[in-house]
Amino acid sequence: MSQANTAPKHVRADLQRIASWIEPESRVLDLGCGDGTLLAYLQTNKGVTGAGVELNDELVIASVRRGVQVIQQNLEEGLALFDDQQFETVVLSQTLQSMHHTEHILREMARVARFGIVSFPNFGYWPHGWSILSGRMPVTGEMPYQWFDTPNIHLCTLKDFEDLALALRLRITHLATFNGNREVKLLPSWRSTLAVYRFESID
Repeated sequence: MSQANTAPKHVRADLQRIASWIEPESRVLDLGCGDGTLLAYLQTNKGVTGAGVELNDELVIASVRRGVQVIQQNLEEGLALFDDQQFETVVLSQTLQSMHHTEHILREMARVARFGIVSFPNFGYWPHGWSILSGRMPVTGEMPYQWFDTPNIHLCTLKDFEDLALALRLRITHLATFNGNREVKLLPSWRSTLAVYRFESID
C-alpha cells in the first residue's frame, strides 16, 4: 500500500477557508477526518504536523494512502488519548451535528488545542423553513438525508451555535458561511447552507 502524500487537486471552498485559518508548520488534529483530504492538503501546502481521528474502515485506509496519520476511534468516546494543548488547532468538519454529546466534544476540543474549528449545516437556511411549513423535513445539499435515515441528530442555526459557544466560554474569532462552493456575505443566517467557525477558550 502506497503511503505517498497525494493531496487532492481540488479542495472544497470551506476546507480552503479552514486551511487559511491554520498557521504554517503548526500541529493539527482533524476529528472525523474522512478520507484525509484536509490534512493531506495542510501537510502539502502549509507543512503542518497532523493527525486524524476516523472510525470508518474504508476512510481510514483512504487517509493512510494520502500519507495522513490516522487513529481509528469513535469520537463519542472522547479525546482522552490527547494531552492538554497538544495541538495548535483541532478541526471538526461537518460532524458536530451527528455527535450525541455536543458540549463534551467542544470542551474537549478547547482542552487539546488553542484553537478549534467546527463546521455544520445551517438549519436556518430559508428553504428549510418552507419545507417545514409544507409539512416536510428539509432535504438539501448539506442535509441530503430523509428523516428516517439521517445521521444528523443535533441541527442548529448560526445563532444557536453562538449561544452555546458563549455558554461554554468559547470566544468566536472567525466565521465564514457558504452555499455550495460559494461564500455567502449577505444575510448569512438565512442564505448559507454551511457555517464554519473558529474559536478559542476564554479560560
